[in-house]
Formats: sequence, structure tokens, C-alpha cells
Amino acid sequence: MARPPVFLPPAGYRQKRVRDAAHLLPVLGVGLLLVPLLWTPSDEAGGVGNAAALLYVLGVWAGLILVALGLARALRPDQEEDSEGGASP
Repeated sequence: MARPPVFLPPAGYRQKRVRDAAHLLPVLGVGLLLVPLLWTPSDEAGGVGNAAALLYVLGVWAGLILVALGLARALRPDQEEDSEGGASP
């Protein structure tokens, strides 16, 4: 009797890692968006102003959108599999 392979096929393993990254993206986003709360106010010496904090938050927000777009494209099934009659989930 043939034993099943111990490791996942490379495509399945990659798909699983991309899903794991997609699950961790909101946690990373919350962590990055909370960073400005740790900054000292601008009225103290060496503090950061509200404009810089706002630009940081908007940059993180845009970055999270781009990362989510990349992950969504990586999770999308290949077009070749669909044309061969493969079942789509």
C-alpha cells in the first residue's frame, strides 16, 4: 500500500502561507496604526506634530490596501485551472 506524501505540493503550501499572511494583515495594521500614540506631542522638544502623524496614518492605510490587493491576487485561482474544468471553491 502506497503511503501518502509527507509534504504538501508546492502550490498548496504556497497558497496556505498566503492565507496565513492574509489572516495576520489586520493584526499588523492595528499595530502600525497604534504607533503614533507612542510619539511625544509636538509641544515638547523633539515631538511629532499632528500633520506628520496624519501622513503616517494615511501612508500605513494606503500600504495596507496595496498589500491586501497583492494578497488577494495571490489567492485568486489560476486561469489555466479554471479553463481545464477544475472545480472552483
